[in-house]
This record gives sequence, C-alpha cells and structure tokens, in this order.
Amino acid sequence: MKVTLKRNGLTAVTESFGGELVSLRDEGGMEYIWSGAAPYWSGRNPVLFPIVGRLADGGKVRFGDKTYEMAQHGFARRRDFTVTAQGEDFITFTLREDEETLKLYPYPFALHITHRLTDKGFTTEYAIENTGAAPMPCCIGAHTAFRCPLNEGEHFSDYEMVFDEVETADMLLLNKDNLISATDREACLVNSDRFTLDYSVFARLDTMIFEGLQSTGVQLQHKETGRGVRMDFAGFPMLAFWTQGAQEAPFVCIEPWHGCAAVDDEDGAFESKRHCMILAPNEVKKLSYTVTVL
Repeated sequence: MKVTLKRNGLTAVTESFGGELVSLRDEGGMEYIWSGAAPYWSGRNPVLFPIVGRLADGGKVRFGDKTYEMAQHGFARRRDFTVTAQGEDFITFTLREDEETLKLYPYPFALHITHRLTDKGFTTEYAIENTGAAPMPCCIGAHTAFRCPLNEGEHFSDYEMVFDEVETADMLLLNKDNLISATDREACLVNSDRFTLDYSVFARLDTMIFEGLQSTGVQLQHKETGRGVRMDFAGFPMLAFWTQGAQEAPFVCIEPWHGCAAVDDEDGAFESKRHCMILAPNEVKKLSYTVTVL
C-alpha cells in the first residue's frame, strides 16, 4: 500500500511493504530519493532491523544457547507493516513479531517507523519496543539512497560529502567475507570536513564506514551550486556511505547505524555485536534522522 504525504510544497510517497519513504519531491518536481531502477540496486530506503550488515559464519548468530540464521540487514525490509497512525504530513508503520520472525529472531517486539514531512524535508523516527518478558538485543540502521547526480549534465564527482566538524577519522574496512576487520583501517578524513565522491573508492572498498565521528550532520552537495541534501543523525554511533561503484550507479546511500556487520573477532553471541542495544521488558528505544533539502 502506498500513502502520499504533503507539506509546504513537498510531496513524499511511503509504502507499507518495508515501512519505507520511497520518494521525496520538492515544489518544482525535483526527486531526491533513488527510484530503485534497473539495472542498478532495486532498494530505495530500507530499514535494517534487527541486524545491520552481515552475520558471521554464513549468517549465523547465537541468542542464548541456540543458533539462528538471518539474511543480511535482517528481515524488516521484506515485511508488510501495518499503518497505526496517519495524517496529511506523517504516517506511522508498525511491525510486530509473528511465527516467521520468531524462527529468525526469538523475541516479541514492535517496531514503529514514523515518517514526518518538515517544511524542507522529512524526519524518520524508529521506536523499538520490547513487548516480551526477557531482555531483547537488537540493532537498527537506515539505508537511505539519494539520487546523485541530481541534474542532467552533472557527474558523481561534482558532489562532495561535507561534515559539520573538521574530522580526523579512519574508515573501517571489510574483509573478503564482508565482515568488518577488527584491526584494518584506512585514512580518509585527515583534519578535513569533506571528501569528494569517487566511484573508484566504492568499487575498491564497497562501503565507506565511520565510527565515532564528532559530527552529527553531513551534507551531500554539488560543489558549485550547493544543491543536495543534508542528513542529521545524532544518536547513531556509526555512519556509512555506499553505492555500486563498479557500475557507476547514479545514487549514493547515507546510512546512520546503531550496530554494524559482524566484526571478525566477535564470539558469535548477538549481545556481543558492536553497538548492540539491549532493551529491558517494556522498554522503548527511539532513534531518528532528519533529511533537509538544500
């Protein structure tokens, strides 16, 4: 089911499958969210829950003394959500456990995703609720894909990521199994607040992953015109950027994470995962990010 939101000249389209916001257009008709068009990535703006990235050992993880299997980025992005609140400029989707999710993730839960238009963009809020009687470990992340370049005649390399603060930060690296190396790093931001988008970097590394940035906001913007989008991601301890570099795909994802792919020195227990949250019974954890059109 698709639901359209409107505010201050902005129009957004949301879908109950995956609980996603899949389109954002300004008053002039400019689209900012990637369409999922062939032959590139079919995703657009999935939620990553209850894991982010890949698990070790071919997708295995332990909850207590029992081993479970889960596909990359979890199951929420492939489930139908229910509309639980709605207005002209906002919608809340809710996903709860069922017989199938309990085979993958043995916890009762409610995941509420609220997309709300602002005067210049939108805010997405995740509210994770532990509806069970035992502590519940979980991770969550966004995977929002933005069109890049935005206009005909522009190039991917005409755009840059600009952070709020001057940073000195290395990138975490993936190993051959697409797990994060516990030791390997590569310098990227060295007393700088920006980097230029470069397909060759993504072709080589797949994903640019940062942890512990000082900034809580980043702008994807054209170097000359300043057009693009800003994302504020306070509360998320990790930030990643991804595109299909070898295919020179016309989009780039900005991904705030609370959790990440398995690190190659993990012991296999879910609660040992980096930035795993553990919710007490009846606890609700809220995280949000905001996108602003520049």
